[in-house]
Amino acid sequence: MLDLAFENSNYEVVFVNEYEKTFIESYSYVRGILKEGNPFYGYINRSASDFLEEKETKNLYQMVFNEKKKGNLVGFIGGPPCPDFSVAGKNKGVQGENGILTETYFKLITKCKPDFFLFENVKGLIRTKKHQIFYMEMRKNMAESGYAISDQLLNSLSYGVPQHRERIIMIGILHKKLKAIHKFDIKENGEFNFPWEKNQKYDAAKILSMKWPSEENFVENSSREFNYKGPIQLTVNHWFEKNKISDHPNRTDQFKVRQGISKMEIIAEGDVRRKSFKRLHRWRYSPTAAYGNNEVHLHPYLKRRLSVAEAMAVQSLPKEFCLPETVSLTKKFKMIGNGVPYLMAESIAKTLHEILFEINNSNGG
Repeated sequence: MLDLAFENSNYEVVFVNEYEKTFIESYSYVRGILKEGNPFYGYINRSASDFLEEKETKNLYQMVFNEKKKGNLVGFIGGPPCPDFSVAGKNKGVQGENGILTETYFKLITKCKPDFFLFENVKGLIRTKKHQIFYMEMRKNMAESGYAISDQLLNSLSYGVPQHRERIIMIGILHKKLKAIHKFDIKENGEFNFPWEKNQKYDAAKILSMKWPSEENFVENSSREFNYKGPIQLTVNHWFEKNKISDHPNRTDQFKVRQGISKMEIIAEGDVRRKSFKRLHRWRYSPTAAYGNNEVHLHPYLKRRLSVAEAMAVQSLPKEFCLPETVSLTKKFKMIGNGVPYLMAESIAKTLHEILFEINNSNGG
């Protein structure tokens, strides 16, 4: 989702690395559906840690060097696996099997020196004290490595995504490159004020404070008119209709509930209080779409779980986006839940592109 959002915002994706083979095959499939060409340097199915080996680091650095030599600005964009920085992942942090990949990501940036980078992760990375210490150390390392840094805890609601999802985003641009356009006051500690609000559509705090519908009795195949003050564009039903779910290739991709049907029938529309079996309200935004660790979201007015097509709508993906039949349901939902909400990624990509465009056309570009 992150890569495709950037590509649709006038960036060219030239190299893709992903550890999970199924994910990279699905990504290649989606690029084909969207008529995007293959990345110039191809797809690599390896652990990011492999690139810390001397030979592989040289190969990665050479790619960066080659693109810079062509006159291109080069960036790394990514969101290393985040479970170890969340409660669901038992807060293992940087010592966890996935958590260590965050440190790897930053190490590769310092070794290869791209012109810019984007890092995305869960809010636990800055909200939990032991994780925050690690995060601030990485932030400091990036500044000392020559990057001007800006970071922000963002809510996807601000960008028109029908989902309450908070994520920490860090953007770094080589200090000497950013300084050349004389637009940003770069502080002594390397911080600069990235215009995070520029392409935002809503104030998330105001959206959350609005009077949205509460719980209502679940009635299968019922209809309810929208008569609320919140923007209809932030409701799951609006996105179900916008993405034409009834015609979507992944419309029938859904887990069948064999046990707990009677329990599911009594869960009210809009009851999202429990850890699992949360029933969305058709005229409200969704809680965080994290389909793992027994997190289950139920359809607002049908007696079933969300389909893959509906989960992708909650992530604000374009209706053309679809996943191959050959991938298991578990992995489909995991891919969707791990992704950065599309409209959020696209908005940030566009704001960053405006800055990079100026840099590339300045004397320092």
